[in-house]
Amino acid sequence: MNKEHLYAWFKEGTITIPSFLLTHYKTMGLNEQEMVLLLQLQNFIDGDNPFPAPSQLSDRMTLQESECLYLIQRLVQRGFVQMVVENNQEIGQEKYSLDPLYEKMMDCFLKSLKQAESAEVQKTGESLYTIFEQEFGRPLSPFECETLAMWMEDDHQPDIIKAALREAVISGKLNFRYIDRILFEWKKNGIKTLEQAREQGQKFRVHQKRDRKIEPTQPLKDVPFYNWLEQ
Repeated sequence: MNKEHLYAWFKEGTITIPSFLLTHYKTMGLNEQEMVLLLQLQNFIDGDNPFPAPSQLSDRMTLQESECLYLIQRLVQRGFVQMVVENNQEIGQEKYSLDPLYEKMMDCFLKSLKQAESAEVQKTGESLYTIFEQEFGRPLSPFECETLAMWMEDDHQPDIIKAALREAVISGKLNFRYIDRILFEWKKNGIKTLEQAREQGQKFRVHQKRDRKIEPTQPLKDVPFYNWLEQ
């Protein structure tokens, strides 16, 4: 093979295929024949032939012309391919557009992200339930489970909820009312990171020690309960 042959080969060009399309075309409802036909259409479009005939597609594939025509019609009906008419000097020129395919691919990608996030949230939630039950030494009641779910739905990060649980353990007040009050105060004061929560907890404990030295006989006030379920 000489340089001229290599140059001609390079001039043939390449086709870029999104990895997500290759790994999720089945999820999108495509089979192998439809997938290859779409790639052939993309190659024709890139080669300045936006409206290849079924016979041209058949020449490149192991399908008959009629089968290629059927697949194109099926892809158009299912919203993977669009036929567009461009007016060029008062002459209508038809062409294929694969924009619908890539729109469906993006929708599938976003859906897969949401499913992954939901699975992670569910996994984190199950982990939090386990941690709370271990600290309480018993299964959580339905009300406690619902309260814990409300905390997570209220944009409290799992690490922040764990930090509030830790503060309750250190303070010797292991109950949901006290943890709920901690989360309420942290949210009011803009505590969003684990480091901020730790600093706030240390300041609170130092403040408590000072109060005890000044007024050792002063009874502790009841901690008010912020009922998230009524919001």
